[in-house]
Amino acid sequence: MHADTTCYLAGPFRELVTMQALPLKGPLNDSALRVIRNGGILWKAGRIEAVADFETLAARPGVTLIEPSVKGVVLPGFTDMHTHIAFGGSRAADFALRNGGSTYLEIAESGGGIWSTVKATRALTVDALAKRTAQRANTLLQQGVTTIEVKSGYGLSVAAELKCLRAIAEARRMTSADLVSTCLAAHMLPSDFNGSAAAYLELMADALLPVIKNEQLAHRVDAFVERSAFSEAQILPYFKKAKAMGFDITVHADQFTTSGSAVAVAVGAKSADHLEHSTGKEIALLAHSDVAAVALPGASLGLGCPFAPARKLLDAGCSVAIATDWNPGSAPMGNLMLQAAVLAAFEKLTNAELLAGITYRAAAALGFKDRGVLAPGYRADFLVYDADGYQEIPYHQGSLQPAEVWKNGTRLTFTD
Repeated sequence: MHADTTCYLAGPFRELVTMQALPLKGPLNDSALRVIRNGGILWKAGRIEAVADFETLAARPGVTLIEPSVKGVVLPGFTDMHTHIAFGGSRAADFALRNGGSTYLEIAESGGGIWSTVKATRALTVDALAKRTAQRANTLLQQGVTTIEVKSGYGLSVAAELKCLRAIAEARRMTSADLVSTCLAAHMLPSDFNGSAAAYLELMADALLPVIKNEQLAHRVDAFVERSAFSEAQILPYFKKAKAMGFDITVHADQFTTSGSAVAVAVGAKSADHLEHSTGKEIALLAHSDVAAVALPGASLGLGCPFAPARKLLDAGCSVAIATDWNPGSAPMGNLMLQAAVLAAFEKLTNAELLAGITYRAAAALGFKDRGVLAPGYRADFLVYDADGYQEIPYHQGSLQPAEVWKNGTRLTFTD
C-alpha cells in the first residue's frame, strides 16, 4: 500500500499562531509570536510543507483544498508531558478529607493515599487498565492535547509495574494521541515490600528495568524524590543504573521539600517536575542546566498549596513547561488549558509563555523536536478554534474547546 503523497491545504484562517523562531529558554513577550493572518497550512504525508498566506499556497499546482468547519484561530497541538492517567479507582474521599482538615498521613493511615490507588490498579486486568487509560487520553485529545506522557507508578512491584506499562502500550491502539510511557516504579516504597528503600530500588533496577528495555515498554525513568518517598542518597544509584541502560531521566522534584531539583541536575535529567517549593538556590541551579522546569498547577489546585514559581524560573532563564499531573489523588482535573491559564494569572505569564509551555517547550522536555510548532518538517498536529484572535483562548480559561483537532494531517472525530 502506497503512502498518500497528496498535498493538502486547509484555510483561510483568521490567525495561525506558528510558535516559530522562539527560544527554548527564558521569558517571552507576546510581540515575539509570529501570527499569520488569512493564512493556510499545507501538509503532505502527515508533515507540514508550508504555513503562509492562504492565497499564495492555494496558487500552488496539485493542491487539494480541505474546508475547515470554522475559519478561526490555529494553534499547534498541545503536549501534556506529565500525567498519571494509568490508574484504577478514585480518591474522592481523600479530597473531601483533605478539605476537611485531615493531613496526608492521617488520610494514608485511614486507608487512602497512593497505596489505595495501588491496590485498585493492581486489581485491574491489563485490558481494563488499558481502556481506562485510553479513555482519559481521549479526553485530553478532545481538548487539543495530541501528545501525552503517561507514567506507571501504581503497580510498585515488578509484575504490577510491567502490567501498567503493557496497559499503556495497549492503550496506544485505542487513541490517536501519541502516548509516551515513563516508568515510575520509584513512586514510593510499597507497604507490602519487606525490605529497605535501597533494597526495593535495587530490585527495580535489576529485575524490572531490563525487561522494560527488552520489551521497549518505556525509554524514560522517573522517581519521587521527597521525604515521604526516596531521598537523594537513595535515588542516585538507581538513576545511575537506569541512565547506564540508556533510559532518559525525569524527576518529581521540590514538591514539598527541596533536593529533587539538585538530583535532576546531577543526573542530567530531561526535566524536574513540580517545583512548588523551589527557592532561589534551586531556580539558579536549574537555570544553569539543560533540565526543563515543569509546573504542575493541577497539583497546587488539588492540594491547596503554592504554585511553582514559574515567573522566577522564566526570568532566571529556565525552559518552563506546563502539564496537568492528572492523577487520582492530588490533580484529578485533567484540563491543560484551564490549569495553564490559572497559572498564568497567578504567576503573571504572557500568552507566549503560556502557549510555549504547552507546545514546543513541553515537547522538547520529552525529547521531541518534531511537534509544537507550525513550520515545514513538523508534524501536522494542529487545533482550530472558533475565535476572533488567539488571546480569546487562554482568556476563556479552558472553557473554549477546539472546534477541530488534527493529528498527523487527519481531522479527528469524537463520539460522546
